Amino acid sequence: MKVTIFGASGLLGKELLREWTGDHVVGLNSRDADIRDASQVRDAVERTSPEWIILAAAYTDVDGCESHRDLAFAVNRDGAANVAQAAKRAGARLLFLSSDYVFDGTKNSPYETGDPRNPQSVYGRSKAEAEIRLLEIMPECCIARTSWLFGVGGKCFPDTILRLAATRPTLDVVNDQRGCPTYAVDLARAIVELCRRNASGIVHVTNSEDCTWFDFARQIIRGAKLATEVRPSTSQQMARPAPRPAYSVLSPASLHHYGVVMLPWQDALQRYLRQRLS
Repeated sequence: MKVTIFGASGLLGKELLREWTGDHVVGLNSRDADIRDASQVRDAVERTSPEWIILAAAYTDVDGCESHRDLAFAVNRDGAANVAQAAKRAGARLLFLSSDYVFDGTKNSPYETGDPRNPQSVYGRSKAEAEIRLLEIMPECCIARTSWLFGVGGKCFPDTILRLAATRPTLDVVNDQRGCPTYAVDLARAIVELCRRNASGIVHVTNSEDCTWFDFARQIIRGAKLATEVRPSTSQQMARPAPRPAYSVLSPASLHHYGVVMLPWQDALQRYLRQRLS
């Protein structure tokens, strides 16, 4: 199988290149093809002639999107549409990485793939509109929603917690936002399996079990055997430019439909810490 990955220099892209074995895989970064430029995307797809395209390129700075709205939509929505058009023209399959932020967070039970989108942030809107556009262009595409991505070699929540804990005796972390941490290694492996099983439609792809950011931070500190105290706080006390969903746990039913089961986030965190601290 021939695979082309847009966004290969990102946290997930790097893991996809490492984990995807047994197939011919080409990784492209923004210097190879700016997805905002339809002609660059088209040329890249023609040059690599893939059977599957993985679109992991995105503008993921959630707070930055609030002040750079045009860039967020140019990359996350219009760029995604450019890739979908190129994939359709080349007869390639497409898997697009989306986000739990397409939901408003008002549920108190895991979100199913068919639940209505109601994003509250610019980032969430750009991803939600991308999903709609892609399903119009390629109804058979696969949209893989994930959440709270972390991994070695890039900016992520555990990395931030470990850096702050190195210089601070206490950390205040929000305890009123609940979701599913997802390890980039496990996400990459799941994506490989989904492509090999010709997945289509919307699939929720996260490590199993859920927690708050406070729970996550406390487990990071414990796992790293640090003495820093983690104290619970609220979203109101630690206001950010972009609103976050209070509850964005994603149901694994769609993933299990393809016979893919991901380990609990606690197990994933242990593996991350071993890699990060070794």
